[in-house]
Amino acid sequence: MVRAILNTGRIFVPLLAGASLRDRVIASIGALIGIGFVGLTCVALFPSTMPWIVAPMGASAVLLFAVPASPLAQPWSIAGGNVISAIVGSIVAWIFADPAIAAAVAVSLAILAMSLLRCLHPPGGAAALSAVLGGYALFSAYVTDFLLVVFVNSLLMVAIGWVFHRFSGHSYPHRAKPIEGKPLPPASAFGLLMGDIDQALDDLGETFDISREDLALLLERAELHAAERSGKA
Repeated sequence: MVRAILNTGRIFVPLLAGASLRDRVIASIGALIGIGFVGLTCVALFPSTMPWIVAPMGASAVLLFAVPASPLAQPWSIAGGNVISAIVGSIVAWIFADPAIAAAVAVSLAILAMSLLRCLHPPGGAAALSAVLGGYALFSAYVTDFLLVVFVNSLLMVAIGWVFHRFSGHSYPHRAKPIEGKPLPPASAFGLLMGDIDQALDDLGETFDISREDLALLLERAELHAAERSGKA
């Protein structure tokens, strides 16, 4: 019975690789500071007739503070993804009168636009959807306010993330780099080339939320630990 309960409890174990309780606490504090800073600043900047924050910022905060190494959480992904998707959503809302059709087209085109401009950011889909569900139409007095809020929200979120991660122990904007003070893998481990990683990714046919450079470093560290384990055996 006890074993069954423990096995059932595993469904509540996070699947995010590398996550620790410390990182989750840091992420929570970061989100508190980030959303609070963005909210208070925009309340002071914008008149009461304008929204002071948009819902996609909540999802952006999750990525920015919980997984700052993710390619989806980098500055251009956050700022570009949210703003471009908001523009796409506003244009689609102006073209299509039916909200259901507009919502589907807006999110679809937002994904395409973000992918082509290399700023894929999941909350961008919410930004495009917000433009449709909020009834914003191009050339309307409200669409300018909406786009301005998305733009300012996104830039402020990136700025506070950049400052916060100077003290969190995480690099942001993230750059893959060897671990200071840690031994490098043996010379034989460097037989793995970036082209090999690209071919392996092509073989799997999936998109992973990790940069090629981070993946290469991760494999090198794994090879080092495997070599140490073999030496001890």
